[in-house]
Amino acid sequence: MSAIAVPARRPVLADAVLPRATWLTDLALVLGGAAFVALLAQVTIPLPIVPITGQTLAVIVVGASLGARRGAAALVTYLLAGLAGAPVFAGLTGSIAAVATPSFGFILGFIPAAFVAGAFAERSWDRRSWKAFLGFVAASIVPFLLGVPYMAMILNVVLGAQYDLAGILQVGVTPFILGGLVKAAIAAVLIPLAWRGVRAVDERA
Repeated sequence: MSAIAVPARRPVLADAVLPRATWLTDLALVLGGAAFVALLAQVTIPLPIVPITGQTLAVIVVGASLGARRGAAALVTYLLAGLAGAPVFAGLTGSIAAVATPSFGFILGFIPAAFVAGAFAERSWDRRSWKAFLGFVAASIVPFLLGVPYMAMILNVVLGAQYDLAGILQVGVTPFILGGLVKAAIAAVLIPLAWRGVRAVDERA
């Protein structure tokens, strides 16, 4: 019986910048990642049901920079902070009542999205822009897998609206396609550029 080869985890940006990280460093990175998501959450374009925000860009950058586990931990921290009342969600909001809003499923989806972005980065997909873009688009899709069904449940079951499938897609998917591609492209430029900066510093050292 032959063993199945598992690709080795490769360093992500945080590992390259802080090669001798301790658990305290990891904690600081997780908290910093959560704060970064909270900051970009305030960049919003209002829409009737779910606003367009900078959160997805932040989720991708945090996941790719910190790696799968730390990236997901940062988004768990962000989620718990918001539910505890910290004003970290879009519009400087935050409370347990967020679970009853149509957009909450997308926030839940940010956790696996950061993990996916980090998993691609751990396989060095973040070193070249075209591979980074493909990986980041995949990560950008993940929040919709949770967010759209959750939104449909809140709208139709909790709020008593009458959205059919076409209506749900119209308010929960279509408005975000172009923005999602743009944000994935921005991250696919920023992360490889950061890697080039790290390599340039290493070469001068």
